[in-house]
Amino acid sequence: MTTSENKYEIEKTEQEWKETLTPEQFKVLRKHGTERAGTSPLDKVYDQGTYVCAGCGQPLFNADAKFDSGTGWPSFYQPLKDGIDTKSDRSLFMTRTEVHCSRCGGHLGHVFNDGPKPTGLRYCMNGVSLEFTPEK
Repeated sequence: MTTSENKYEIEKTEQEWKETLTPEQFKVLRKHGTERAGTSPLDKVYDQGTYVCAGCGQPLFNADAKFDSGTGWPSFYQPLKDGIDTKSDRSLFMTRTEVHCSRCGGHLGHVFNDGPKPTGLRYCMNGVSLEFTPEK
């Protein structure tokens, strides 16, 4: 995990993002929104493969690190090396750690300290910010 400096390999204007993302993806990835719990079909996908950023295709999580957190959002205990950035999020009257794609800066979700071993972390991701690439 690294702390974001807000300089990304892929940078687009707001209009360019709107042209390449669905309205819900734009709301979550670019405007830091949150999808409703239980609405992502990716929450119940446990096939082998890789979860990538829906904004730029950056590999983020291996399916081996996915677990059922019971929260209604896809959850992982560990990201792929160099796939994400984090920063402090002080919205909603609390401090959380926000997770972003390290390549395009897209908002993915938050990480919490209540996950399983071996890391004890729960990367709680918006499914709309991810795409699943099955293992071939």
